[in-house]
Amino acid sequence: MVLYDINIHVFSMIIELSDFFNNPSLIDLGPLKIQYYAVTWLLSAVLIYLFLKSNKIINELGLVKEDVNDMVFMYGLFFGAMCGGRIGYMFFYGFEQLVNNPFSLFYVWQGGLSFHGGLVGVIISLFVFSKKKKIDYLRLLDGVALSMPIGLGLVRVGNFLNGELYGKITNGSWGFIFPTDPFGMLRHPSQLYESIGEGIILFGILYFLSIKTNARGIISSSFLIFYGSIRFIIEFFRQPDAHIGFVAFDTFSMGQILCIPMIIVGILMLIYSKK
Repeated sequence: MVLYDINIHVFSMIIELSDFFNNPSLIDLGPLKIQYYAVTWLLSAVLIYLFLKSNKIINELGLVKEDVNDMVFMYGLFFGAMCGGRIGYMFFYGFEQLVNNPFSLFYVWQGGLSFHGGLVGVIISLFVFSKKKKIDYLRLLDGVALSMPIGLGLVRVGNFLNGELYGKITNGSWGFIFPTDPFGMLRHPSQLYESIGEGIILFGILYFLSIKTNARGIISSSFLIFYGSIRFIIEFFRQPDAHIGFVAFDTFSMGQILCIPMIIVGILMLIYSKK
């Protein structure tokens, strides 16, 4: 094992992260614990709020700062992303535990949020918000979808700092050794791949479309299609959840399976928008 470590460090630029950068708690003072993941979630909500406050689509809908504040922090973050994400995680990734102990749904200190569950939660909560404000629901989805890569990119950085959701074993010189990995193997930094793909690249695509068209539903449907496609591809480099593993053909993870209906719905929405 010693020879293996020496050879790795001689012939490649391997980065072994310290425990400091892989401790879930940014601040840990007795009962006071502030985690990287929580910080990136809160920072994401703040940046999304600042972005939407001056977004042309949101302005077209006649929403003022107070409306945007309620939409982002209460409807989007709390009811949508957090409540929906928790329910989705327990349903998709912890269903057996949920059946055995329904109260485990509220064990939020154990962690566990699903993007796909959070997405469904945001879609539902924004529908309620649009009815309350009597505004165009599909156009509202366009505006919010344009801002979502901001949060997606930042939250993946939080996953990286937590040393969670890391990638499969690699021999590449860009690999990382995560202290949270019980095997101590060289792994793909798949969290950073997702941060770039779901954050920077996806935002660039959606922003370009927002400049080129004002058609209702184009941005939101494109978000579903491109996010689903990008996530599906990057999941090939990500280690599947240990308690689930691959769920189809010993190849596809739960995340990839959930991306398929997402892409299909996006295509159907795009066809509807074109009409």
